[in-house]
Amino acid sequence: MNVSEAISLRHSYRGRYRPSKVPREDLVSIMKAGLAAPSGCNMQTTSLIAVDDPETLKRLRAVITPPVCETAPAMICVLTQRINAYRDHCYAVQDYSAAIENMLLAMTELGYSSCWIEGHITDEDRIGAQMAVILGVPEDYELVCFLPVGIAETSPVPPKKKEFEKRAWFNYFHENR
Repeated sequence: MNVSEAISLRHSYRGRYRPSKVPREDLVSIMKAGLAAPSGCNMQTTSLIAVDDPETLKRLRAVITPPVCETAPAMICVLTQRINAYRDHCYAVQDYSAAIENMLLAMTELGYSSCWIEGHITDEDRIGAQMAVILGVPEDYELVCFLPVGIAETSPVPPKKKEFEKRAWFNYFHENR
């Protein structure tokens, strides 16, 4: 599969997963893809924790309310450090976003499905912080996202996208409604 194929085949999947274990070497490949992403001023603010232990997954799922991705046999938790870089700007959000997209594409290439789950765990109930405690994450890191990893029980349904011509132009902005 080439990069263009992975981009067009990648879709968020929120359904049930097959119980097949995700091999560690696949989790390593996925995380390496994430850590290869660009990072503002090379501050490398993104770190990752792969979780494939059934007992740890059970403990994490117990704090995720409402429940999502309960049947995924593995997950990758995305951590960030809010470190200022160029002219006191922090690029942590851009850094972990690039890492997440790389991992989603790597998962697609390997035949896995996933979903970027961030808002669900970073709002006022601070589920990400509860997950971080379970994983022993130091206080200077924030758990901002998790990606379930597994083989989908059903085929992911691609979302309807707006036409190219309504979102991309050459040389100047041209809105065609």
